Amino acid sequence: MLEAADGHATREIARELETTPGTVSVWRGRYARHGLADLDDLPRSGTPPIYTEATDRRIRAVLDQPPPKGFARWNGPLIAEALGDVDVQYVWRSLRKHKIDLGGRKSWCESNDPEFAAKAADVVGLYMAPPDKAVVICIDEKPSIQALERAQGYLKLPNGRALTGHSHDYKRHGTTTLFAAFEVATGKVEAKHEKRRRRKEFLAFMDDVVAAYPKKRLEVILDNLNTHKKNEDWLARHPLVTFHYTPTRASWLNQVEGWFSILQGQSLTGASFTSLEQLKEHIDAFIETYNEDAEPFVWTKSKVHQRRVKGRRLSDL
Repeated sequence: MLEAADGHATREIARELETTPGTVSVWRGRYARHGLADLDDLPRSGTPPIYTEATDRRIRAVLDQPPPKGFARWNGPLIAEALGDVDVQYVWRSLRKHKIDLGGRKSWCESNDPEFAAKAADVVGLYMAPPDKAVVICIDEKPSIQALERAQGYLKLPNGRALTGHSHDYKRHGTTTLFAAFEVATGKVEAKHEKRRRRKEFLAFMDDVVAAYPKKRLEVILDNLNTHKKNEDWLARHPLVTFHYTPTRASWLNQVEGWFSILQGQSLTGASFTSLEQLKEHIDAFIETYNEDAEPFVWTKSKVHQRRVKGRRLSDL
């Protein structure tokens, strides 16, 4: 209307506003007949929507209830059946609209440690501001790594996709327990294979770690495994070593856990071994290669929180 008032033609206005001449003519005609009062949208015809936001709330309320007996979780048909008057297709649309993924599953590690804040602050403080002239090391064990022998090869699917695969059956050749020490400042790893993960093996590994850092103060981060505790006699003989424990059920605060994930994903998953010795040599070779280009993990989370996850309802999110 402002363009028309300045004397511009209908087609010129359409080009300027990137619309059609017909649209411009409709609005010019309505303004000519009734002025500004006719520029509001006219009432639209059609059936009122069957489902509303109230329906969405009912769907989310169902998800806060236990699923029917015999079922592990809700799905679209079960929700529609529980409501009785909502079509299953709308159930799926509502779930997509609110970004609710019924098929996706995540696990969590929830700490109930009453001293969570103090212990977490101690560990994070070592990452963010390590003490001068001290080496911060994260230590843990990866137990029962299996030497499994499987037939392997490449598969081609009917759709043309090619991928690696292995046979369903396998042969066991024993297990090894890997003790690992992750140096926070460099990202390098020292490791040792043992048959078991008792206190005896743990302290023997700690002797090797101390020997690798002669006359160095070591700040060692550990989880709450029983063999990691009640080692006062050993600590008395090694006054330069201090143990720091992550909160109970908060092993994710230990950076060596992140390295174990790298080891599993890049070295172990899908591999085949004809003997236990081959497995050990395979892991040792990976560690040697990893250390050549090792980089420290960048720890950016300066604050961690003790949050309740177990039993949380959808309405709490």
